[in-house]
Amino acid sequence: MKRILILVVFALFTIVPGLGQTAPAAAPAPAPAAAPADVNSIDSIMKAVYEVISGDAGEPRNWDRFRSLFHKDARLIPTGKNQQTGLTGARASTPDEYARSAGSYFATNGFHEREIARRVDQYGNIAQVFSTYEAYSSRNEKKPMLRGINSFQLLFDGQRWWVMTIFWQQETPDNIIPKKYMKTVK
Repeated sequence: MKRILILVVFALFTIVPGLGQTAPAAAPAPAPAAAPADVNSIDSIMKAVYEVISGDAGEPRNWDRFRSLFHKDARLIPTGKNQQTGLTGARASTPDEYARSAGSYFATNGFHEREIARRVDQYGNIAQVFSTYEAYSSRNEKKPMLRGINSFQLLFDGQRWWVMTIFWQQETPDNIIPKKYMKTVK
């Protein structure tokens, strides 16, 4: 019965025009111009992302610099296990949406994200970067409050690098970061 219901819903969404579609979202504002030093290489754009989101509690972030790193169609996607259902899910947001929600958190909480290892796969003008990170609540903290992996998808348009997607998962006791992601491979 469940399989039939899934097939009916799938058919409705693919056959009936407009069903399940929402009104298109407003176009995002154009990204501010990026500093060339932030976007001229994979290393530089990765460094810029980590720098711009890091700071002590109440320390303002440079959200214009943050937005300048992202393509107009970029998404930030955290993933994690739902405590009620036990299922892993994801939630996509635009850089503007992320800046709004993170900005209120950063007003009262410190957050410093440091890359500790990186694996890069590049083909032509696209790159996939697995960036292992540790996060701290203050600049001087010695023990991380959490670790995880940021999966970056990057685009080189012929002039500069753009962040297309950051898709991440935090380490948990039942999902420890494998050793192969604890060392840098470029």
